Amino acid sequence: MLVAKSNYIRKLIMESKDSDVTRINLSDIPGGPEIFEKAAKFCYGVNFEITVQNVAALHCAAEFLQMTDKYCDNNLAGRTQDFLSQVALSSLSGAIVVLKSCEILLPISRDLGIVRRCVDVVGAKACNEAMFPCRTPPNWWTEELCILDVDFFSDVVSSMKQRGVKPSSLASAIITYTEKSLRDLVRDHSGRGVKYSDPGDNESDERSQQRDLVQSIVSLLPSDKGLFPVNFLCSLLRCAVFLDTSLTCKNELEKRISVVLEHVSVDDLLIPSFTYDGERLLDLDSVRRIISAFVEKEKNVGVFNGGDFNRGVCSVSLQRVAKTVDSYLAEIATYGDLTISKFNAIANLVPKSARKSDDDLYRAIDIFLKAHPNLDEIEREKVCSSMDPLKLSYDARLHASQNKRLPVNIVLHALYYDQLKLRSGVAEQEERAVVVLPEALKTRSQLQADTTLAKENEALRSELMKMKMYVSDMQKNKNGAGASSSNSSSLVSSKKSKHTFFSSVSKKLGKLNPFKNGSKDTSHIDEDLGGVDITKPRRRRFSIS
Repeated sequence: MLVAKSNYIRKLIMESKDSDVTRINLSDIPGGPEIFEKAAKFCYGVNFEITVQNVAALHCAAEFLQMTDKYCDNNLAGRTQDFLSQVALSSLSGAIVVLKSCEILLPISRDLGIVRRCVDVVGAKACNEAMFPCRTPPNWWTEELCILDVDFFSDVVSSMKQRGVKPSSLASAIITYTEKSLRDLVRDHSGRGVKYSDPGDNESDERSQQRDLVQSIVSLLPSDKGLFPVNFLCSLLRCAVFLDTSLTCKNELEKRISVVLEHVSVDDLLIPSFTYDGERLLDLDSVRRIISAFVEKEKNVGVFNGGDFNRGVCSVSLQRVAKTVDSYLAEIATYGDLTISKFNAIANLVPKSARKSDDDLYRAIDIFLKAHPNLDEIEREKVCSSMDPLKLSYDARLHASQNKRLPVNIVLHALYYDQLKLRSGVAEQEERAVVVLPEALKTRSQLQADTTLAKENEALRSELMKMKMYVSDMQKNKNGAGASSSNSSSLVSSKKSKHTFFSSVSKKLGKLNPFKNGSKDTSHIDEDLGGVDITKPRRRRFSIS
């Protein structure tokens, strides 16, 4: 029965030198013993089921055994070919399952054209679903593709590109495939994934497969800008650094991140700096190259309007990146092995004009100095060399003036600048003396003056009360009986005391005289009073009763 259906077995028996053949070698049959058993059942007329999972293997085995219609009508090869065309490749899911089963049938599955047929069907139907989804969620087809090997997935992506699918649809498929295939390496976009393999074992099979997978995925990324979330790109870069991929792979990811660096958050920028067990990587060169590439791009497109690179007018995106870099420095400042040169190298990548305020950079420097307490004065000055003390806010300067970790020259700069600001503020206040400022905008000197005036008013009020009580006592003593001599002497002493008391009160009132040193100022009087002599004010006697 086998010879009647299989030309391959017929030839083995006919070419055998033994007259009585009881054993033949079929170890090379695609699909192994299980598939041969089904082929033998077909030869003996035993029923079995052809499915999308085994149709590719059955077809390859039928071709290997030469079970075609050429040697027997309605043979196994024809039956599997019909099933492929009419059932398996009629749906996207079926075609993907058949393509997946071809992975263990290489190279014969590719030689027989099964792989090419499946890739074409999957590419066409996936494009159809991307443009006109018929199921929910609309990107369900991207999940289906995740079961494929990266080589077959690459073939499908290329097929979709040739059919003109939107780059955003390709990006969605690549992101989903990456997150499924590198589940333990790209668990999430926060850099908190677990360690999947031992980083010390660079030559392990598993690590090698992961490295090849990352490199293949990076090679598939469309060139269009803004298709991939920046945290996805940073996660890929973290994988590339961790797996020690090729320099081309890492440079491609760094280039893509630098293009959209203004949208990168501190958490995104931290991703390449951590391993999967929470330990920080020693290599910060990737971050430096990303920032440097972005600054160079901003320089080339002409965002600096001045001749000097550090003094020109910077774009909003560069200012945003400067804040991100300062916050990034604050995050890595506690790293014990971070050297002063590496810290300054990252801080100085951003031009000084991009920082409107150096408060964030001062915070990073302060954290660095706190984490490295054994630095001497010269080393601390080197750390602070990237900061401009004159660009600190008032609160930051106040903190810096009391910060014992800072070198002396930085503290002096902060104090000197505060003195200059205070003097310029007083001068400006004198120039605008005619302007009535609201209570909320009063300076510290004005508030101090108001407090002093209130105290003087309170003292004057107290003295007036004492004077009233004294006059009242004098009137009572005047009406009382007593010796004339004693009365005379008491009146004399009273007059002296009264004269002295009134003199002191007059001096107090003189200090509060609103016309003092200004009696001749007549600029505010109307001109129609020309007949009145106002150059010399009338003498008035102020009395208090």
